[in-house]
Amino acid sequence: MDQSILSSSLGESKLKPTTPIFAGDRERLDWLIETLGEPFCRRIGICRIPDSLVLSVVIPVYNEKTTIHEILRRVREVPINKQIIIVDDCSRDGTREILREMAKNETDLTIVFHEFNQGKGAALRTGFQHVTGSVVIVQDADLEYSPDQYPHLLQPIVEGKADVVFGSRFIGETHRVLYFWHSVANKGLTLLSNMFTNLNLTDMEVCYKLFRREIIQGITLKSNRFGFEPEVTAKVARFKLTGENGQPRPCRIYEIPVSYHGRTYWEGKKIGIKDGFQALYCIIRYALSD
Repeated sequence: MDQSILSSSLGESKLKPTTPIFAGDRERLDWLIETLGEPFCRRIGICRIPDSLVLSVVIPVYNEKTTIHEILRRVREVPINKQIIIVDDCSRDGTREILREMAKNETDLTIVFHEFNQGKGAALRTGFQHVTGSVVIVQDADLEYSPDQYPHLLQPIVEGKADVVFGSRFIGETHRVLYFWHSVANKGLTLLSNMFTNLNLTDMEVCYKLFRREIIQGITLKSNRFGFEPEVTAKVARFKLTGENGQPRPCRIYEIPVSYHGRTYWEGKKIGIKDGFQALYCIIRYALSD
């Protein structure tokens, strides 16, 4: 066995939403939409999230003891029904022990432990196996991305316009100023990916990607490390859903601006130059074959 599960949310309770939308939240939202008008609210990303929608938040974790409590606080704070899945990829800094304690008492978490380090892609594959919500989002544990953006990212799916939503750090939101060559590499990889997929994304490598559950669970993923991003992009671009007329149709993909507060290597950033070459390999590999 390469993984173990410790969670008091397993069994029937696993299927329950973890964060109810309280009456006060609903009343404030209704007042805001009534005051500003629905067309304007839609433009700025304010929309009603159906109570029936459950968002499965998959959080791959590796050596994040300094941020794990805070990211969970922020995820829980978002007033959307959620299933929270944490996959610890054999952390060595004490994160594993923190999560084992959480598993004993925090009933809204499904926590899975890898018995040896396999990489972000492998952790996400494990997490996707436990998804029960109708929509799935990837959430890094390092505080670079803010969960308060979930409602905005969900809007195209809620309105029936999209099946998959990509965030983008490059189309209008705030971001921390960091490494020039990282930016060049990111844009180059996105351009190459677009050439093979015939998409016009601006940020293929972004963490925030949302999928309808049947899409992400209908794709066979193989990459173990950061090759997940180009692999899932290539396979989503090819994935077919059944249309209203019973005929196969491609996924409808939207892109939404997201703010980004990146880390430096001193602060714990893990991706490096070899991951860039791995992404390049994955772009070409998954353009040609599954």
